[in-house]
Amino acid sequence: MKKELIKIFQVAVVFIGTVVGAGLASGKEITQFFTSFGVMSFVSIIICGIFYIAMGTIISKIGIKYKLNSYGDVIHKISPNFFGKITGGITTIYLISSASIILAGSGALINQFFGLPKIVGTLIMMGIAIFFLFRGTNGLIEVNSFIVPTLIFTITTITILYFVLCSELITFENILSFEAPKDKGLIVSTILYAGYNILCCSGVLVPLSTSVKKTKTMTLGVIFGALGLTILCLMINLLLTVNQPYIYQYEIPLLFVSKRFSYILQALLLMVILLEMFSTEVSDVYSISKTMEHSFKMNFKKSVLLVIFIAFPISLFGFGNLISTLYPLFGLLSLIFIFQCGLFYFKNRKQLNN
Repeated sequence: MKKELIKIFQVAVVFIGTVVGAGLASGKEITQFFTSFGVMSFVSIIICGIFYIAMGTIISKIGIKYKLNSYGDVIHKISPNFFGKITGGITTIYLISSASIILAGSGALINQFFGLPKIVGTLIMMGIAIFFLFRGTNGLIEVNSFIVPTLIFTITTITILYFVLCSELITFENILSFEAPKDKGLIVSTILYAGYNILCCSGVLVPLSTSVKKTKTMTLGVIFGALGLTILCLMINLLLTVNQPYIYQYEIPLLFVSKRFSYILQALLLMVILLEMFSTEVSDVYSISKTMEHSFKMNFKKSVLLVIFIAFPISLFGFGNLISTLYPLFGLLSLIFIFQCGLFYFKNRKQLNN
């Protein structure tokens, strides 16, 4: 029983850690996709959580039933045609791009706060990432088992401080008084955000499912992960909502939110953002390496090194324009992927539920 609870915890933290990333931990993603739409954003976050449970469970069941090992395998299974190959190819390009940007971002962050050359920060991130990635699935679990509780502790602490020290801000009247900068597009924003995260998550959920091998354990892990993630997003959204309109002026809105309190809390939040960048780096490289391992029969460690060394030179050039081009395309692909997953599940539900 104890071993099962540990596995459920591990699945939950990996799920949360993969979705969160530096964008969510900084408050930037929540600001863009939810807070800017007003009070209905809270409902949208809850809908996102339900969606994560449904799709996470479906992907896990497909992974376990057919003994799949990577996002490439699951894409090929549900879409064994030319379009499936395109989806897999663009997903790989996007994940490499994401890994490159995180390497560049970590270098910039370490340069900004410690005065070290950017390349030093990038090389530090690469070295630590390779160390944990060489540990395979265990490394992925170890990284998130530390980072996710730290993130939850930090955001919960800031939220409690607001309730205790700034209670006049946390009232229904105050929350309802803010005028939303965006009045249309919340439904599209919610669907794209949820879909994008699920496609990214499939890269770790599929190999994790094969490793765990028990549908019940994976399902409970996904449920607790989705619940934890939903509560985390609701807290961040609340903090951002009561700090309007100032949050729209900052690249890291949560730093402004925590500014009311101590510099120690700000420093902790910065550390959490850096750790989340690291967590995303590990998840992205792990997902691609697992696909390469099984698609090209390539040794996992060699795959890790190849992906890291492809991402490194790209990180030196920034790569922002490619992401701005790929993001909408990736969002659209994720919706098609989810539709195909759902269709495949309902066609084979008797077989998958046995």
